Amino acid sequence: MTLTGFLAYSGALAIAAAIPGPGVTALVARALGSGFRSSLAMSLGIVLGDLTYLTAVALGLAFVAQSFGMVFLAIKWLGVAYLAWLAWNFWTSGITPETVEARNGKGGLFSSFLAGLTVTLGNPKSMIFYMAIMPTVVDLHALTLGDYGILVAVTIVVLLIVLVPYLALASQARWFLKTPRALKLLNRTAAGFMAGAAAAIAVRQ
Repeated sequence: MTLTGFLAYSGALAIAAAIPGPGVTALVARALGSGFRSSLAMSLGIVLGDLTYLTAVALGLAFVAQSFGMVFLAIKWLGVAYLAWLAWNFWTSGITPETVEARNGKGGLFSSFLAGLTVTLGNPKSMIFYMAIMPTVVDLHALTLGDYGILVAVTIVVLLIVLVPYLALASQARWFLKTPRALKLLNRTAAGFMAGAAAAIAVRQ
C-alpha cells in the first residue's frame, strides 16, 4: 500500500468512528454511569471488534460473513439484549454515592470490554465500513502482511483518538453530579442512551 492509501483509510475510519452511532452512544452511557476506567475498557472492546472485521476482510472472509449471516444476526441480537439489560439496570438501580467507585472493579471492566466487543460486532455501521467502504480505499488484492500490520496499528490509534475524548468528557461530567437528584438524572440519562443504542442496532438492517 502507498502512503496515500493509508491516509485515505485513516480519514475514512476517523469519519466513520466520529459519527455518533450505537458504539459511541453506548460508550458515552458507560462513561456517565461508570467512569473513565470502565468506559476505556469498553473502548478497547470496540477496537477489538473493529480489528476482527479488519482481519476478516484482509483474509478475504467477507464472503464468509455473507454466507453465515445467521451468526452475525445472533451476535447483533445478543448485543441488543445486553444493552437493553444495561438500560434496565441503570433505570431501576443505577449508581449511588456509595457505589459510584465500586463499579470500577475487575468484573465491571471485563463486562465493559465485552459490551464494547459485542456492540461493534453487531453494529451494522461497522459491517458496512469494513465490508463495503474499506475495499474502496484499500487494494485488498495487493495487501501484504506488513500492510496489514500497519492497518492494525492505524486502526487502534485512530479509534482511540476519536473515542477517548468522548469518554473523557462524559466521565468528567459525571464527577460534577453529586446530589441524589443529579444522580437520578444521570442514571436515567445513561439508561436512555443504552436503550437508544439497543434500538438503533435492532432496527438497522
